[in-house]
Amino acid sequence: MLLTDIFEHVHAAIAHYGYVAVFLGILLEDFGLPTPGETLLIAGAIGASQGDLNIWLLLFLGWLGGVVGDNIGYWIGYSGGHQLMLRYGGRIGITDDKLKQVEGFFARYGGWVIVFARFVVVARQFNGIVAGTLEMPWWRFVALNAIGAALWVGFWGGLAYALGKRFYLLQRHIMEYRAPIIIVIGVAIAIAVGFYLWRRWRSNAKKDQPTS
Repeated sequence: MLLTDIFEHVHAAIAHYGYVAVFLGILLEDFGLPTPGETLLIAGAIGASQGDLNIWLLLFLGWLGGVVGDNIGYWIGYSGGHQLMLRYGGRIGITDDKLKQVEGFFARYGGWVIVFARFVVVARQFNGIVAGTLEMPWWRFVALNAIGAALWVGFWGGLAYALGKRFYLLQRHIMEYRAPIIIVIGVAIAIAVGFYLWRRWRSNAKKDQPTS
């Protein structure tokens, strides 16, 4: 599927289901399913910048979806779901290599990897499962997971919201002054083309001059 097709589906989901699409997309992604949670969050925040959604409710639901989804992943791993994931997970993109990659993050950085795992695609999907498999204390996982979800949602949601406002404001100004902008661009192109042709004419004229 092309990237443009993915964005079309995401925008359609936001238009039809709004908050529910963002909440479920993030929740499902956070225990291993291949849903575009991050893309849904960004698209929802851009929509909120135009008044289609409430940004504070959107951010809260995005955070809640992340916390709940990772906790589902935690209990899957804690209850022995690791082997089940290896056996059947390939059907939904969960592979042994991906799980080992996240286990490597834990071995290198410890439990605090959960806070920053959301900013890494593979780690975001499987950090709950791996934390449960490694039998991290649940209360510690919940605390670190909540912090990480807040940072991730605040960063991507807030950034997309701010940029969305500026983009549409710029777009409105462009549409308002479209005619003068087109004229200026046209004149600039004509000058550039004229200068290029003049330089070529001078270069050819020098080549045609007889050498003494």
